[in-house]
Amino acid sequence: MSVSTLVMICITLIYPLAVWLGQGQIEPRFLAGLLVLAGLTRVHMLKISQVGRWWLGGTLLLFLLAVWSNVLLPLKLYPVLVNAALLGVFAYSLISPPSMIERFARIREPNLPTRAISYTRRVTQVWCMFFAANGVIALMTALWASSATWTLYNGLIAYLMMGLLFAGEYVVRWHFKRQLNG
Repeated sequence: MSVSTLVMICITLIYPLAVWLGQGQIEPRFLAGLLVLAGLTRVHMLKISQVGRWWLGGTLLLFLLAVWSNVLLPLKLYPVLVNAALLGVFAYSLISPPSMIERFARIREPNLPTRAISYTRRVTQVWCMFFAANGVIALMTALWASSATWTLYNGLIAYLMMGLLFAGEYVVRWHFKRQLNG
């Protein structure tokens, strides 16, 4: 794992906690610096593509709104932006194949059978549903829940659900590969 990936993971994990702990202690306009840092750690992954530009633009817009208004809401909307961007990337890969999961699978197995390609497409669809649902819940917690609830969901529960989905897909994939290989 590269240092930049490790930094991205650390910033992503501490972001909701830092926003919650900073509430009432640090003005939101100053906490917004963490938002820019969180956004910039992900841009390298997108190689400043079209998606990367939208990602950076969305992050900068939330930053400017937080600085200008000095309220927490723009900072709480960052997980919504993350889910929207991931949903966009995964959904676009369904329109313009190969699907995102197929791309990941081909890193390990360049010659995927046709059934495996169908399977990876289905898994990409499942991840799209996850990112859509997770984004809606992140939005609801940002708009209507307490800061503690927002932090609990976006800093812990969302990651646990993502981990469960990943683990569940891993088990299903293992069975699928056994079935495929006879």
